[in-house]
Amino acid sequence: MKSNYLEMPDREDIALSAVLHALSDPVRLEIVATLAEGGERACGTLALPVSDSTRSHHLRVLRDAGVTQTRIDGTRRMVSIRRDDVDARFPGLLDSVLAVATPA
Repeated sequence: MKSNYLEMPDREDIALSAVLHALSDPVRLEIVATLAEGGERACGTLALPVSDSTRSHHLRVLRDAGVTQTRIDGTRRMVSIRRDDVDARFPGLLDSVLAVATPA
């Protein structure tokens, strides 16, 4: 883990069951779809129909599953998809899920 990133699993430790669980929630799927379209974003700029604490929970589930990474930039937390890592472990999974995801 790089020092300016919050803790996350190494590539080889990303588990399919954790990724599928993380992507099974509509809010988390919306987060991933937003990041897939626009790239890295400050956590607080994600417009979601949930409270700040619930947003933090969803971001942690995604990070703990290895789907996203959170980079510390001063007082901001910048979140992005770990596309290369997830694609290396499970080729085509993110593309397949995002292709059938219904916008919230």
